[in-house]
Amino acid sequence: MNTRWKPNVTVAAIIEQDGRFLLVEEHTAEGLKLNNPAGHLDLGESLVAACAREALEETAHLFRPTALVGVYLSRQSRPAGDSENGDDITYLRFAFCGELGAQQAGRALDTGIVRTLWLSPDEMRACAPRHRSPQVLRCLDDYLAGTRYPLALLHTDPNVTPTP
Repeated sequence: MNTRWKPNVTVAAIIEQDGRFLLVEEHTAEGLKLNNPAGHLDLGESLVAACAREALEETAHLFRPTALVGVYLSRQSRPAGDSENGDDITYLRFAFCGELGAQQAGRALDTGIVRTLWLSPDEMRACAPRHRSPQVLRCLDDYLAGTRYPLALLHTDPNVTPTP
C-alpha cells in the first residue's frame, strides 16, 4: 500500500500582556504540560480563523491575530505504548501574535485544558521541561526578537471555506 505522508497542521497564539505570556496547562499522554493556546487546523477554516478559534476555546478570551511570528516544522516520536509502533508525528505550526480581547464570562475551557496562566519569559524558560513542545520557547524567542510577518503573506483560496 502506498500512503502519502501528511504533517499535522497546527496554529498557536503568542499572547503577551504587560510582559507576561498567556499559556495553558493541559492533559497530555505525558502528563500535565504547558503550551501556547494552540490546536489543529480544522476543515473549512483559514489559519488565522483557526488561531482565533483555538485561543478562544483554550483560554475563553477573544483573540485577533495581527501578524505571523513564524512557521515551524517539528517531529515528535513516542515509544510504543498502547499502539504497536508508537507515535511518530510531524507538526507544521503557524504561530501568530495579536490582540487579546475580552474574556468570555462563563465560557468553559476546552476538554483537557486544566487552567490558563500568565508567565514571564524567565518563568517560561525555568519550566521548559514542562512544555508540551520545544516550539513554545522557540516561538517566545522569535516574538521577543521582534519577528513579525504580515498576514497578507497567507492566502486562503475561497474553495477552502464552504459556502452556505
